[in-house]
Amino acid sequence: MEIRPAAIADAEGMWEIFRRVVATEDTYVFAADTSREEAIAYLLPEGGWAYVAEAEGQIVGLYRMVKNQRDLGSHVANASFMVHPEWGGKGIGTALGWHCLQQAKAEGFLAMQFNIVVSTNEAAVRLWKKLGFEIVGTLPKAIRNKQLSYVDAYVMYRFLDDISAPKS
Repeated sequence: MEIRPAAIADAEGMWEIFRRVVATEDTYVFAADTSREEAIAYLLPEGGWAYVAEAEGQIVGLYRMVKNQRDLGSHVANASFMVHPEWGGKGIGTALGWHCLQQAKAEGFLAMQFNIVVSTNEAAVRLWKKLGFEIVGTLPKAIRNKQLSYVDAYVMYRFLDDISAPKS
């Protein structure tokens, strides 16, 4: 598997992952009917960074990273991750998570914050804790889960002082 910067040529593979992940309406804030154009604009953020994981000639995972806030809060990164459902459980999320933390450090960020981690997405919560994130807040009933009605979301945070930036 290779992790590399995303390009507009990757849009179709990125859209396929996005479409499949949000279709269940249980792990992201996006509705299943989010348009391709909206998804691509989100996944390839202007003023941010986007990476894809590629294996066996296809995009199997991705992440996007942006400043969590503007101006006086711009030293904290924010990121979103998606792994193709058929590639789950193969370490792609872990690899993308570590890559993102290293890229955030290289870009000069001091910390990373996830604003909404759906509490019922146990795999994501477990992964982020494994990568050093802590739950610093709970947003009660912040997400409309298609199967479970309203569920909590977590705010998760981690400093980057123990992360080494990648060698150029």
